Amino acid sequence: MGPILLALALAVLAWLLVVGDLVRRHRPAWHWYLIGYPATTCRVLLTWRKVALLNDLAVSHRPPRGLLGDLVVKGDPLRPLTPRRSFPRANRLGLTVAVRLHAGQTPATYMKAADALVHAWKVHAVRVTSPERGLVLLTATASDPLERPGLATAPAELLSALIGVLESGGAWVMNLRVVPHWLIVGATRSGKSTLLARLITQLATQRVALVGIDCKGGMELGLFAGRLSALATCRREAVAVLSALVVDMQDRMSACRTAGARSIWELPEKLRPIPVVVIVDEIAELYLSDGTRDGKAEAEQCSTLLLRLAQLGAALGIHLVVAGQRVGSDLGPGVTALRAQLGGRICHRVNDPGTAEMTLGDLNKDAVAVAQSISAQERGVAVCTGPDGGWSRARSHLTPTEEAVSITRKYAAMTPDLPGLGGALAVLEGDDK
Repeated sequence: MGPILLALALAVLAWLLVVGDLVRRHRPAWHWYLIGYPATTCRVLLTWRKVALLNDLAVSHRPPRGLLGDLVVKGDPLRPLTPRRSFPRANRLGLTVAVRLHAGQTPATYMKAADALVHAWKVHAVRVTSPERGLVLLTATASDPLERPGLATAPAELLSALIGVLESGGAWVMNLRVVPHWLIVGATRSGKSTLLARLITQLATQRVALVGIDCKGGMELGLFAGRLSALATCRREAVAVLSALVVDMQDRMSACRTAGARSIWELPEKLRPIPVVVIVDEIAELYLSDGTRDGKAEAEQCSTLLLRLAQLGAALGIHLVVAGQRVGSDLGPGVTALRAQLGGRICHRVNDPGTAEMTLGDLNKDAVAVAQSISAQERGVAVCTGPDGGWSRARSHLTPTEEAVSITRKYAAMTPDLPGLGGALAVLEGDDK
């Protein structure tokens, strides 16, 4: 019976391993609740005291100094008290532990100990937040949700695009009604073009006018020309398109003033002009001059027109999405002024620290360090800002070029006609002839 029982036990063990691997790959949430959560909970309970002692999370009611005769002796107090923590509570991506702070402690101490908690609990990441005074919430993520960025669900809404997934497992949404203007940076093959393609395919199904400015001859945005109300492929055309948009913006101002409205969203729907999303690919091509008088004049015009649209366009339904491989003060003072108006920031892997600093430095220094740690293998991964002013790592959904082109062709009939833009480009073509 001994060999039979051993063989049976080995067969059951092999079956459990195979089934466990299948569950982990196809039903990761089930695998986490059945296997991962119990094991991680045991590690949390067994290692809490040791981690607290080694990372200065424990305190003592006795002072660190004492008198020995006429001498003052300083040292670590004996019998330190570890912070009180709650029992780990499971969620779909990991677990949370609530910790009561001792008097005099701050959440900063726990932030410094986050890496130690990651290694002790054998999880992907631990984020420290403080939902109320005297309380710290440790949120452990079991595995990196950005490795398999399956799209989370998000309600359909005008000018809202479901881009991908956040590090927290939630949906990554670019809502232009909440954050009207965006700056997107990223080096070659970092995922910037994929994100723009995803954004265009999401907006293509909505009653929105899309305007493209691609001064690289239209190589990127030209693929979606069927759904674009206008496409500028050089700086001269960009000046014409932006000038027409400024004129249209002034017309919208007049309509709002006549109706006594502060934005187009307060107008009756039948009087409301269609929203416009201007997508600029490679911002440096608009600002860099070739040294000629005409080149400098065009660059200054582009800078001024973009800044006017950014300052006044949000309430009038004109939104900017500006992308580039590099954004720095060397492009001119206009770039810094424009950046201040672009509240939404997305930073992929970049080649120089100055671009990451320019994109995220005025918002959060920690976000700059995280953005610079993105490796070349993490295509599509970026640091993005949220509507609450915070930041998070995120990954855009991979939208193949063929799929994006197919979607824009499918909805080409929805492309609104903007006479002012078409007329401006027609005039240029006539001048060239």
